[in-house]
Amino acid sequence: MDAESDIERIAATIGDASRVRMLALLMEGRALTAKELALGAGIEPATASSHLKRLEEDGLLACASQGRHKYFRFATDEVARLVEGLMRVAPRRAAVASAGTPADPERHARFCYDHLAGALGTGLLDLALQKRWLRDDEAAAGQLELTPSGERAMARLGVDVEAAAARRRLFACRCLDWSERRDHLGGALGAALAHELLARRWIERRKHSRVVRITPDGQAGLRGLGLRLAEG
Repeated sequence: MDAESDIERIAATIGDASRVRMLALLMEGRALTAKELALGAGIEPATASSHLKRLEEDGLLACASQGRHKYFRFATDEVARLVEGLMRVAPRRAAVASAGTPADPERHARFCYDHLAGALGTGLLDLALQKRWLRDDEAAAGQLELTPSGERAMARLGVDVEAAAARRRLFACRCLDWSERRDHLGGALGAALAHELLARRWIERRKHSRVVRITPDGQAGLRGLGLRLAEG
């Protein structure tokens, strides 16, 4: 009964609209201040404080002080995966023509926690499926399998597939992209691929932002893979 009670507590914590908006903001992959989280969630800073306290008490967020500011981030990778899973199974919102359209750089390429999203992220997944590097796992909805040709392709790119597979999270999965309304590659493989593209300097992450720019080397490299994207 204790385990069941704990599940109910976490469900109630995440189920609050303001708190879940805060968690979604942290999918950018960087720590945010209480003020930033309050503004992003559309609530007053004083109200945000009580929500952040609840999220900390339930082990969902961790806080670190630096100077006058306190920065909040996911307490563990498991929390990020929980939020990612909710985003994947949640029903889509109805499109609103007059508002909610992301800025072009953010739509073009950005991080979704630790993997790539936007047109770049969905394009990479489309490419991997077209080239049969990845295929849908028939036994698990939303999950993907890496094929032998995919393993060779990842090796050529320098992606450490074994290390990704050893992580305690889904290996490869579809993650619904909120701007493209299509799937991009999530899971440990998506994170490993993003890390390698950063290491190769094919992409650069904008300071204090999740927006990504494709470098000239990245343009050439992605064209070599068969991906066509305008530079962001």
